[in-house]
Amino acid sequence: MASPNSPVRVRFAPSPTGMFHVGNARSLLYNWVLAKQSGGTMVLRIEDTDAERSKPEWVQGIIDAMAWLGAGPDEYEGPLFQSAYVQHHRDAIAKLLTAGRAYYCDCVRTRVVERTGSEHKGYDGYCRDRGLAAAPGSAVRFRTPDEGQTVVRDLVRGEPTFDNVTIEDFVIARGDGSPVFLLANVVDDMVMGITHVIRAEEHLPNTPKQQLLWEALGHEPPVWAHAPILVNEKRQKLSKRRDRVALEDFRAEGYLPEAMRNYLMLLGWAPSGDREIIPWNDIVAEFRMADVNPSPAYFDVKKLRAFNGDYLRALSTEEFISACQPWLRGEDAPWLAEDYDDVAFAAVAPLAQTRVAVLSEIVPMVDFLFLPVPPTDEAAWAKAMTGDALALLTEVADAFKAVEWNAESLKRTVEELGATRGLKLGKAQAPVRVAVTGRTVGLPLFESLEVLGRSRTVTRIGSAIDRLS
Repeated sequence: MASPNSPVRVRFAPSPTGMFHVGNARSLLYNWVLAKQSGGTMVLRIEDTDAERSKPEWVQGIIDAMAWLGAGPDEYEGPLFQSAYVQHHRDAIAKLLTAGRAYYCDCVRTRVVERTGSEHKGYDGYCRDRGLAAAPGSAVRFRTPDEGQTVVRDLVRGEPTFDNVTIEDFVIARGDGSPVFLLANVVDDMVMGITHVIRAEEHLPNTPKQQLLWEALGHEPPVWAHAPILVNEKRQKLSKRRDRVALEDFRAEGYLPEAMRNYLMLLGWAPSGDREIIPWNDIVAEFRMADVNPSPAYFDVKKLRAFNGDYLRALSTEEFISACQPWLRGEDAPWLAEDYDDVAFAAVAPLAQTRVAVLSEIVPMVDFLFLPVPPTDEAAWAKAMTGDALALLTEVADAFKAVEWNAESLKRTVEELGATRGLKLGKAQAPVRVAVTGRTVGLPLFESLEVLGRSRTVTRIGSAIDRLS
């Protein structure tokens, strides 16, 4: 058990019931940073007592997501599983019953409504003094104080105060004897010696109940900290059904863990010096829970994307090339593995690095290099292949057969041929770009042609001429 002089022990306690929510990711980071700052310990506790919804693959998903963010197995104790502590939960319930701090209740909801005359009122304490014994179907309720207040000392929110008379006698064990989550959560924290509970604001309404349980079981409550909820652009709480919230999806799209970590830490907290892009070690050194703003924090995907672009541009060319490999060599790559060319990609990587915001964008940026024919985009074709496109492409193809093969010469050739038709370079190069790359936008055209090579470039322009003819 923890004592006032115990080292800091925090816990990250997700439920293995679905994808890893970005809100969970921020809670993980807050706990992890506090543990690192204090030289303490972060415990990974898997709250798996919801047997119907908990799945082993979701447990592994939690562990994998944590590792991707940088919190690998060496950064925490565990994983520990809530289901392994059921006997501790039952012992706590028995202790509360013996001490008169809990009692059996056989009320059903319909009877409570009949007595109170309202579906909106909570439990009325009917069984408090009936002296019921354990029986099939009887729940166990905690006897809350009739007077006084429960003050929650919170690092983020100050001292939220709750009148005890407003806290109903809440259930701590169901009719089948199984402990409810509220009690299990408290007992787990006691057994694991947790000194600081850092979690999302949505748990704050349960905190006075949990604090009463801590005190009734003879322990000093932990230090509480409730971080602000994350909201979307409409200031609605992030929803799995409505919003992009799965960390796995952002990872698959090509966000860097460093960028995600940096951005999530700024949802409610700001470093010194009006900075936003800040190294992880500086975050660990500067972050303070007491400086977290309690107001809802806007999870702005556009800003996260901009953060990621900044982080990608800060990589060395070699680091960028390495980071792109899962998209270039993975099973989802649209080209055959043997058609991928390391040398060709290395040649265009510095050009692509300044133009992508997420790593998955590298595929449409360079696919023309590794596909046997350029991708088909009918809208791009219709936009570029107008007016004198056929005649211009015919002249370009003839000129490209003999011109010195470098970006500067290729650009000059197209510029001069376009000028004879009254076209500026942007207009003149448009049909060439679509003929060779299949798209109206992409990497700088002439540097791309230099890497693609004379033969493939001329062949593709020839195919476009045949189509136009």
